Amino acid sequence: MISSKELNIPNQNKLQTICKAISVLDAILSQEWPFRYYSYNKNWSDSEEFFEMRNGSGDQMLILFNQNGCVINGFAHEYPYREKEKLTKNVPVIFDEFIYGEPVNSIGTTFCIWISKDDDKWKIGQVEDFDDNSQEMLAVFDGEPQTYIDWATEYFDECFIETGIPLETVNDIYNGKTLTKKMVLTIVDELEDWEQLENDLNEIGYPYHFS
Repeated sequence: MISSKELNIPNQNKLQTICKAISVLDAILSQEWPFRYYSYNKNWSDSEEFFEMRNGSGDQMLILFNQNGCVINGFAHEYPYREKEKLTKNVPVIFDEFIYGEPVNSIGTTFCIWISKDDDKWKIGQVEDFDDNSQEMLAVFDGEPQTYIDWATEYFDECFIETGIPLETVNDIYNGKTLTKKMVLTIVDELEDWEQLENDLNEIGYPYHFS
């Protein structure tokens, strides 16, 4: 189990790989960006990459990756408000602009977790014993392709082939295998806009070869 109380989160490189993989899968299953759950932008800034989770009901999770480390900001709208100063206590200064700037400031914070290049352990601020929905939000980071499949099968109901989302293809994407049209068509019966998918993959920074 992964949560703000049990920080069994993979290291930064592995987490980044998972974030890209599930964003690729979402881009295949939903070509309409507003209906996706996960998205990734490798060009958030000149030196930073960005991952976002949003459930369409007010919950969001934003993750910033850079050469100094990684920080995760989670917001669960139905959970009690807590003092951000406590939740972010001891966050490295290098993450201040992200945590206290936009869009994080407007979205809100119910949990904050980070790791820095000088310390390979995930850390969290001053928290009390309360539920913050982090277990549900962070569950997909267990690194198991089946975890994504189980979730996506319910979320993207009937957006995939009749036999279900194939474990082999999802596993290949988790492992960073170059995406081909053949792989895409093991997930969906047809893709309306291949150029759109190429644009999404370029934004994510995931290799593909469609010719």
